Amino acid sequence: MTRDALAVRHVHFEDLGLLAPLLEARGYRTSYLDAPVEPVTPEALLGPDLLVVLGGPVGVYDDEAYPFLREEKAAIQARLDAGLPTLGVCLGAQLVAAALGADVEATGRTEIGYAPLSLTAEGRGSVLAALDGVPVLHWHGDQFAVPEGATLLAETPGFPHQAFALGPQVLGLQFHLEADHTRIEQWLVGHAHELASAGIDPGRIRADAAAHGPKLAAATARVFEQWLDGIDPPTRTPRVP
Repeated sequence: MTRDALAVRHVHFEDLGLLAPLLEARGYRTSYLDAPVEPVTPEALLGPDLLVVLGGPVGVYDDEAYPFLREEKAAIQARLDAGLPTLGVCLGAQLVAAALGADVEATGRTEIGYAPLSLTAEGRGSVLAALDGVPVLHWHGDQFAVPEGATLLAETPGFPHQAFALGPQVLGLQFHLEADHTRIEQWLVGHAHELASAGIDPGRIRADAAAHGPKLAAATARVFEQWLDGIDPPTRTPRVP
């Protein structure tokens, strides 16, 4: 049975990456909705069996400058209210958290590059267990509060809220498991100004991608396969508030 997976994209190079072939192998038909230029409506987000909200270089609170964020958050909220499977990555996780009523704020600092997570006790028993001791790609400066009823799964010293789950259907990741290390150059070019502003050498990220990327890709496959096992076949039972 073919199912539909929709990815809401904010910048072109922050795409499904490693997740795309995993979804296709499980019979999902993948497509993109480019939020800055296409309408993000509840109807558009309620239709697919799986929704993935990807990252981007704006903040949830930037809706005065980027009004599409208001529409996007409302559409995500409608999907969450319907209890449908949803994965948020970086900005996507922040939008999911905000749609669930949690605060999202700028921290005034950045966490960019490959570094390991500290899994919480709940995280070690979750779909993130394969990430224990594996450096992941961080690229953020904002932070979400853990939504009410959700479980904190991972943390780092500078950003204690790195991942949350709300039942089996909703997963929010501050970090980028989907990023393909063989295409890291797109990230380095696309975020060149941010790297320069933060004084980060792109050569270090390039070297770390080569060193850690293959092991991280294998762990990523285990994480996403296990998460998809929990929602496949997708259920459409409304979430109890």
